[in-house]
Amino acid sequence: MPVKNRIADLHDEVAAWRRDIHENPEILYETHRTSALVAEKLQGFGCDEVVTGIGRTGVVAVIRGRSDTRGRAIGLRADMDALPMQEQTGLPHASKIEGAMHACGHDGHTAMLLGAAKYLAETRNFDGTAVLIFQPAEEGGNGAEAMCKDGMMERFGIDEVYAIHNSPGLELGKFAIRPGPILASVDEFSLHLQGRGGHAAKPQETVDTTVMMSHIICALQTVVARNMDPVLQGVLTVTSAETSSKAFNVIPDRAEVRGTIRTHSPQVRALIPERLQAITDGVTQSFGGSAEVEFHIGVPVTVNDAGATEHARQAAETVAGIGGCQEVALAMGGEDFSFMLEERPGAMIRLGNGPSAGLHHPEYDFNDAAIPSGISWFAEMIEQRMPVE
Repeated sequence: MPVKNRIADLHDEVAAWRRDIHENPEILYETHRTSALVAEKLQGFGCDEVVTGIGRTGVVAVIRGRSDTRGRAIGLRADMDALPMQEQTGLPHASKIEGAMHACGHDGHTAMLLGAAKYLAETRNFDGTAVLIFQPAEEGGNGAEAMCKDGMMERFGIDEVYAIHNSPGLELGKFAIRPGPILASVDEFSLHLQGRGGHAAKPQETVDTTVMMSHIICALQTVVARNMDPVLQGVLTVTSAETSSKAFNVIPDRAEVRGTIRTHSPQVRALIPERLQAITDGVTQSFGGSAEVEFHIGVPVTVNDAGATEHARQAAETVAGIGGCQEVALAMGGEDFSFMLEERPGAMIRLGNGPSAGLHHPEYDFNDAAIPSGISWFAEMIEQRMPVE
């Protein structure tokens, strides 16, 4: 693997940063310690600007190259937040925070981008401006959207934006990418069902929300099976169902059903909520009940720009060799980097984490052996997109 000597030399130092971040995970926008650590290091590297508080707790650093004759600014993004779950790795650097864990590798993403910042600030072997974006609240908080709404793209003159995400199961140090849709939109729904409760011995005097809930859950399975074009991707998943009573002899008057809607298609994204509303209204009214349907519109489809994908692939093959970047399959996971890609052309690439536990698993850990590859890819994106004249 053609990793530059200077980047290889940074490996142990960057791994130590990664493990420190892993031990001290922070959730959503509460990345105060992590953001402060990132800003301190960026200032120590000699970045030309370090700006905090973008998107609440986001950090942006600017590194100017040898000249600005091309007038181009390339953004590189890493996410900083952890997940609200309990770690079960038993590792020496395991989380010290109860109920919080870096189970998606954001600690690795942040550390690798810090490593790239140190290298780029030292070498400045490019013409143009590198903009390094450290984002909070990727895990359900839409931190990327918050940074964009704070005017980040315009303020720093970003022309293109790129990101990296580790991939368990992909060979260590190899890359994977695809043009067009790569990850799904993710929306959430809650169905609040209202009936008439009563004694379990007298069901004829009630409007049973348990029965309504059961019919709705079964009927929702027909949306994908019978309403969607079968050549399009989409999934409607019920993830939670509960009633207002836990007693054996009570028919509950209220129930709630929750779940997610995921797709790569705008028309499917619009269709599924329409059918969900119609089914819920029809079932509850037929039983004499009522329902309130709530939708939370989440992240849009993550769409890689075709040209940017090719640039990312070329940088990956410079690092991992010819054939070191394969085409990744479409996935139903979601990514709020999609908000940045709606504002600027760019791409997200996958980096192999080797045979590790899966993302969001309590035994997952980012593989520090992937660090040189990730730093190198970030550096290549800057040096290849803005070469010295």
